[in-house]
Amino acid sequence: MSEIVAKSEYDVVIIGAGISGMTAAALLSRSGLSVCVLEKEPHAGGYLAGFRRKDFRFDSAIHWLNQCGEKGIVTKVFKFIGDDRPLAQPLDRIYRNKAEKLDYVLTSNPDELKAQFIKDFPHEKAGIEKFFVAAKKISVTWDLHTENFRTTDTMSLLEKMSHGMKKLSFIRPLFRYIWYHGEEGVTKGLNLFFKDPELHRYWASEHDLLSCLFPIAWAYIDDYQLPPKGGSQVFIEWLGHVTEHYRNDIVYGASAQEILLENKACRGVIFEHKGKRHTVKSKHVIAACDVEMLYERLLPKDLIPQELKDNLKSAELYSSAVAISLALDCPTEDLGFKEELIMIQAEGISRAAHDSGDPHKTAISIIPPSLRDKSLAPDGKGTLTVYSSAYIDYKEYWGCDIDELGNYVRTDAYYKIKEEFANIILDRIEERLGIDLRSHIMFMDIASPITHWRYSNNRGGSIMGARPGRTNMEAKIAHYQTPVKNLILGGHWADLGGGVPIGVKSAGNAALIVLKEQNPEAFKVFAQYADGKIDCKTAHASGLFGGYDNSWVQDKTPAEQQRERKK
Repeated sequence: MSEIVAKSEYDVVIIGAGISGMTAAALLSRSGLSVCVLEKEPHAGGYLAGFRRKDFRFDSAIHWLNQCGEKGIVTKVFKFIGDDRPLAQPLDRIYRNKAEKLDYVLTSNPDELKAQFIKDFPHEKAGIEKFFVAAKKISVTWDLHTENFRTTDTMSLLEKMSHGMKKLSFIRPLFRYIWYHGEEGVTKGLNLFFKDPELHRYWASEHDLLSCLFPIAWAYIDDYQLPPKGGSQVFIEWLGHVTEHYRNDIVYGASAQEILLENKACRGVIFEHKGKRHTVKSKHVIAACDVEMLYERLLPKDLIPQELKDNLKSAELYSSAVAISLALDCPTEDLGFKEELIMIQAEGISRAAHDSGDPHKTAISIIPPSLRDKSLAPDGKGTLTVYSSAYIDYKEYWGCDIDELGNYVRTDAYYKIKEEFANIILDRIEERLGIDLRSHIMFMDIASPITHWRYSNNRGGSIMGARPGRTNMEAKIAHYQTPVKNLILGGHWADLGGGVPIGVKSAGNAALIVLKEQNPEAFKVFAQYADGKIDCKTAHASGLFGGYDNSWVQDKTPAEQQRERKK
């Protein structure tokens, strides 16, 4: 056996060291199982890996966080792992919609936004109040969401019945509004409350009525957070520390090549590292990676039902994006920015056009990370991160060549097209905000859908996975149990939705599935904790989970190191 991994066999092998894979690794490590994580990149993190340029640190994909507050699913799972967990910071000023004729800010007190709407649209007062009442009702049930995250795959019949009742009470406030989607549907849905088209413009880029209601609902329960100091990548650093504390392994540069099978059951993974193939055996494999790659490339073609593969190919996915990371020669606040995300929308276009990937029309999100967290940029400097939806087929796949394996090969045209796209976005920002942004840019990094595809293998470079919605639910896109025994899905393909909450939720459920077979007593206790029947202290007092010394010490960011050198 190669020295790449410490042992020839583990209880669990995890493919992918993103937020889901690393959370599952830490949970299972604390539960007493031996774990090996295989990551094809030279570092962990996936979309949370972030990157460093000079003394600036950038997050890769965070607009804001949800479910990281005191009652959130992320907090619940992380609290079980350790008390030294990084703490997300509360966000007060959340979202500013800067349209041509509108300028409103949603804060942690959404009644301020309601008052502003009523002031500007007094003839719609009754409907505006009704809209905010509907959002508040949603917020009340959403606040109980933490105790509903366990998958039915780990439940008894009685538990499934109880879970069904809880889920019904959870979705009841949503049921009336789920039917309103698309251009006409959202308009009809908003007309339930108010009919003034000028007020409707605030939600011009939303594709369903619930997307109009949810941000306000979350604001009512303070469910908006910022990454911890140092950026979202410190979540990954902490989870890696916990995993290695239990002498488990994380192997970087390890590209999964094949699922090891015995009698059509999963028995491990064959991976490539520095041009050599290695085999690591295990009782279970958690695939916290792209599901289509798993089914099409890592398993025999006849092992996965064609209907399932076809459904996955036609699943409705989140779009990809262009992400522009800017290093500035001045503090971000000097250009007039505050902590909220700013949304710039084009006027007089359809809802679909806001998500079309056309840089002249697509909605733009602007985030000021260094204003929120001074550890991300050197003194006197700042950062901005700009996102806009984009698609992988833009301008003939961004000018890339496509090789015989279907890989996108970057060319000189690719870099030119990418820069042209970014410049159109920057032009729109300068025009709408009335600032001279370019003169303050020290350097910028541009990530395209090709970039996102290279790092995730997600179809089209999707940045999160499968969208919630009727189509994907009926096609049973989200699933934990695969057709292959002992092979479990994790990550954004195990559950519908995206972001850190879904990644952590799927990790918790994948861990529960493994524990149910490999450590039934620990499973029972963790399931009780997941259901809110016992607290963390009681769960740990069971003696079924290894002690952890809370020994993680966060590394200083490059900017903090620079400050220390100057002292």
